[in-house]
Amino acid sequence: MGRKRSLDKISSSEYVSISELVELSGVRYSTIKYYTEEDMISFEQEDIRLTRRYPRELALKRLEEIRVMKEEEGLTIKQIKEKL
Repeated sequence: MGRKRSLDKISSSEYVSISELVELSGVRYSTIKYYTEEDMISFEQEDIRLTRRYPRELALKRLEEIRVMKEEEGLTIKQIKEKL
């Protein structure tokens, strides 16, 4: 595992790791992992090391969309998946 990147670097990167996405969004690691496994958030994966890289802007936008549907609209995960 490499050195931790600064928040400035993370905020300007095209792709971020799941832990960096946690830092940017405030969403728990386990929640992002669950959304990823349920195909609610897209990522790219390097073939050898299997490191998932999330497109920063798209992932943050999707997390906000999910939050709104869940908290403000009262939708279940199943309903959110159908909408996405």
